[in-house]
Amino acid sequence: MSRIKVGVLGATGMVGQRFVQLLAAHPWFELVALAASDRSVGQSYGDACRWILDTPMPESVRGMVIQPCQPALECRLVFSALPADIAGSVEEAFALTGYVVSSNASSHRCAPDVPLMVPEVNPDHLGLLPLQRQRRGWPGLLVTNPNCSTTHLVLALKPLWEAFGLRRVFVTTMQAVSGAGYPGVPSLDILDNILPYIAGEEEKVEWEPRKLLGRFDGEGVELADLQLSAHCNRVAVTDSHVECISLELARPASLDQVRDALVSFRALPQELGLPSAPPRPVLVRREPDRPQPRRDRMAGGGMATVVGRLRPCPLMGYKLIVLGHNTVRGAAGGAILNAELLSAQGYLD
Repeated sequence: MSRIKVGVLGATGMVGQRFVQLLAAHPWFELVALAASDRSVGQSYGDACRWILDTPMPESVRGMVIQPCQPALECRLVFSALPADIAGSVEEAFALTGYVVSSNASSHRCAPDVPLMVPEVNPDHLGLLPLQRQRRGWPGLLVTNPNCSTTHLVLALKPLWEAFGLRRVFVTTMQAVSGAGYPGVPSLDILDNILPYIAGEEEKVEWEPRKLLGRFDGEGVELADLQLSAHCNRVAVTDSHVECISLELARPASLDQVRDALVSFRALPQELGLPSAPPRPVLVRREPDRPQPRRDRMAGGGMATVVGRLRPCPLMGYKLIVLGHNTVRGAAGGAILNAELLSAQGYLD
């Protein structure tokens, strides 16, 4: 099939660069438009963007002229890497004029008619889109992906939620500095240190999984009956978040049954063969010292969630460690996978 023309909003930032990197050779999407703030408009991407990723800037984008974040881009689909404080109105303007918007921003995640998507977890929530168009009068549409910590947390919880149910989850995150964008956290704050507070993060991690695991009833999403408590910390790691999780199952299960549920987990993206979907969305390591950011962050091309140290918990039932790349699956890659599902389901026709 001919590739779908796409653009990136907020293309010069850290997540915007990750979008550019992942889209440069995408088999379904052709990157034709880059948009950013007024200070970059009119410059070439190569001049305006301080490229900070560990692979070279794709030559195909170096000479592209940066355009304003306005709905005049010559494409059908836009990926939003905009800051949350400006993303809301900009994304709505694009959807109002007919664009499909796949957003990484948090502005619309709580909206009852906007799908908050992890395709392996809740593909049925795309059923909100006809309601969204009806209620808002949009010819376009808007979907969003969750917080980067939530993404990997819910990918690990989904198999257990389906197999045994969940009552309570306690999670402590150790989040990479790239999650703060660029230039991010000052070196004198993070070196030889841990920052035990990330503004707004704990609230997202405690609420978003309830929407993702919630039931779509044809009119909206009923939040999952699940208690979550989160501690979120910033640590001196470049990429990938680590999460220490204790959980209480709703129904009894042996350790082997819990492990088997995680190992055997597959979902719609794997069935459809979506280009960005890892063959195994959840990878289980048995070594006592894994997962580790430096060794496991790029599992499944950075799109898989890695689980390790699965063991009994004397307080909650079971405990485990979860690791995942925060700017690949937790940000740009997650939004691209959402768009692939939209395409496969006919929303980009």
